[in-house]
Amino acid sequence: MSLIPPWDALHPLVVHFPIALLIVAPLFVVAALVWRRGSSWLLIAALAIMVLGTIGALLAVSTGESAGELAERTPAVAAVLEEHEELAETTRNVFLGLTALFAAVVVASHVLPRRWGSRMRPGVLPALQIVFLALYGGGVVLLVNAAHQGGRLVHEFGVTAMLSPSAQPGPPPIERTAAHGDDD
Repeated sequence: MSLIPPWDALHPLVVHFPIALLIVAPLFVVAALVWRRGSSWLLIAALAIMVLGTIGALLAVSTGESAGELAERTPAVAAVLEEHEELAETTRNVFLGLTALFAAVVVASHVLPRRWGSRMRPGVLPALQIVFLALYGGGVVLLVNAAHQGGRLVHEFGVTAMLSPSAQPGPPPIERTAAHGDDD
């Protein structure tokens, strides 16, 4: 018996991390706009969270592709699964780009003031951050829609983590009976 589930069964375990991390990351960017002192640390924290969330998105899409191959398909499930897969792949690609873009913004926020000093117009870096947040909002909309379609698969259609044929089933659940003094 393996201690690690098969790749296709990992999807429900990994999928929630990128959702949470990628939704929380822009809050650090907003905090950096509000509190100018210490904003560089907030931007670095936002970038670190984005990198972790984007890595999680890569894993979620990969495990989801494996899990999707095992899902039983009715026409309705197939349509929602296709939509979920397309949104997830687009979301992954968008966050790869957004994370790279934000890395450039963070580098610019450290390099430009040192290089240009007093010649730099005030408000350039906050403007970059605001533009980035607007773009990031579009990514979050994609992320939430991909998550919603995945939720529909589980909660509306009953699609669950299907184990590959090579996986060994665990022991059956223990049933409680009234003979054990359980009156519930």
